Formats: sequence, C-alpha cells, structure tokens
Amino acid sequence: MDLTSYRTLGRSGLIVSPLALGTMTFGAERWGAGAKGSRALFDTYVAAGGNFFDTADVYSAGRSEEMLGSFVADTGLRDRLVIATKSGFSRSQGTPLHGGNGAKNIRLGIEGSLKRLRTDYVDMYWMHVWDRTTPAEEVVQTLTDAVRSGKILHYGFSNTPGWYVAKIATLAAAHGLPVPIGLQYAYSLVDRGVEIDILPAAAEFGMGLVPWSPLAAGLLTGKYGREMLAHAGERGGLPDKASADDESESNGRLNGDNPFGGMLFTEHNFNVVDVVRQVATELEQPMAAVALAWAMQRPGVDTILVGASRAEQLSQNVASLQITMTTDQLARLDQISAPPSFNPYFIFTLPSQVMFGGQTVQPWKKPV
Repeated sequence: MDLTSYRTLGRSGLIVSPLALGTMTFGAERWGAGAKGSRALFDTYVAAGGNFFDTADVYSAGRSEEMLGSFVADTGLRDRLVIATKSGFSRSQGTPLHGGNGAKNIRLGIEGSLKRLRTDYVDMYWMHVWDRTTPAEEVVQTLTDAVRSGKILHYGFSNTPGWYVAKIATLAAAHGLPVPIGLQYAYSLVDRGVEIDILPAAAEFGMGLVPWSPLAAGLLTGKYGREMLAHAGERGGLPDKASADDESESNGRLNGDNPFGGMLFTEHNFNVVDVVRQVATELEQPMAAVALAWAMQRPGVDTILVGASRAEQLSQNVASLQITMTTDQLARLDQISAPPSFNPYFIFTLPSQVMFGGQTVQPWKKPV
C-alpha cells in the first residue's frame, strides 16, 4: 500500500489517499514549519501520490489556509487535490459570532476559508467542534445550503457526540438532503474511545473515520519514558519534548499546547508503549510506523490524519503503509490497548442466547 492506494471517504464518491496531510504545522513558526518547510511538506506529500489536505480556519490564525492555497495555486493542482477545512473554534475575541456552529459563523467561516485558500469550493467541510448550543436542524440547513451553492461538496463532523451526529444524519436522510460522509476524532492505541459509540454510528450512517492524533501526541513514538508519570493528570501543554514532529492536530488545537497534557502519562499507556516497542523491534521498524499501521487496518478507518514539521518525518509516516503485521502481533496490540467496559455498553457484548431463549441469532450484515 502507498499514497496512491486510493479509497472513498465514507459512502460517497470523494476519493482520498490512505494518509491525509494535516497542515496545522503550516505557518506555526515556533513549533511547526515556516514557508520553506511547509512547501517541502506539500511537495513531498504530492510527489508520493497524496491528494488529501486538511486544514482549518484557526490554524496559525488563518495562515495555514493561506499557505496551502498559495501552494495549490502555484502548482496548478487544484483539480487533482482534495482540500478539507473546518470551522467551530473562535477566530477572534470580543464577539460570539466568530465561533460555534450557528448559521452565521458557518457562513463566515466558509467565505473566509475560500478567500484564504484561493478556491471557489472546498471538497470536505468539517464542523470542528460541537458548540453545545446550536440546534441540529440549523446545522443541517446551513450545510445543505452550502452544498447546494457549490461552496462545499461534502461535510462531516469532528469532536462531536455520536448522538448529535446521528440526529443530523437522520434528519438529512429523512428529508432527502446531503448527508455527512466523514468523522474526525482522536483515535490511537492509547485512546480507543471512539469504538464505543462513534464507530458504530459511522458504520450505521455510512461515514468514514479520519483519526487525528494516531501517535497520541508522540507517546507512541517512544520519546517519553515512565519518568513522565510525575506529570500524570496535569492539564495544558506537554513538557518541552513535545513538538510538531509527532502530530498535527494533537500538538495544540489552537496555540501549540497539547490538548491532552499530562493525562497521557498513565501506567496503562506506558504498558501499551512497551508492546508497541516490542512489535517495532520484531519488525525492525520505527514505533511510530507500527502505531500508524495498526490504526490503518482498524475497521471503519478510511484515511489517517498525520502532521509533520519536516519532510523526512512525513516520508517515514508514508513508509508505514508498507508494514504488514502478523496475526499474533496485531492481537497483542489489540489486547494491551483494549478500552475498558463502560455501562451500558458491556451489556451489548452478552451472547445472543441471553436475549433469544438460548438460541444463537446472527444479525444481518450490510454488504461491504
């Protein structure tokens, strides 16, 4: 497998590479990449056959979109690339109208992104975060209007409860409106929470998952040792070791401070790291490559969002697509990283005989 092993995102005709390049690092001079480094990342990804770029209106205060738009315009590749952007987090202080999921902000967000990206449409538009305020009906109508106007082709959701996404998907389908095709959430060997509700919802409604933070803010690269347990539970930024070399989205949704903070540093997570290291040694591959390869083969995952500040590191991420793990290696990774059982979800794992009078019943499975 390589970046030209294209697939569709969710139940749609949007064709994407198995790794999407997150451009949060573009323009982040302090911890990401400047103009020269960002262009090298763009060129390296495109040269390897990649076609899916992901940005947002708040990344580097809009500079990420501007740089990506400049690179695309300079190369003349717009018709060969898939561009995704987002709105939701506040773009400015002093007014509530420049953030959230309301119709006005989504419209302002789209118009601003189109100008910065130098394009008249975006292929994929993400609702960046749930604002806990705007009715689902308003979001459906606003995004439908954007699709019908041709300013966006498809839409999806990031960092949003499964029930809210399911409500929007149901409303859209019931009224014959454009439906969401993708979901973007943190997903890695140390955080498999999306398997509880998000992935089942995605399967039911035909949405493909695009994981962010597949390396868990660098934890799965092996750069942190158990001495970091002293920081367990701390919120805010990670210690100085954290850098954009490890992630895109996870290295600070807005300002370079990692959203996980010291919450990553637990004995359980370091046990996961130990097994990743073992498998990496067996395969003679970097730990990061093993973590990415595991995420790539998970059910429901269509493409993975990776970020980098150096072209060499991006090339290493792309090389992870060549890794093949044995059944035993995958089983060990799955076992050590298995998420805990929460109420009421543990009940759903009971054998069917409990519900059907001692008889086994196989449910109908949707064709792939």
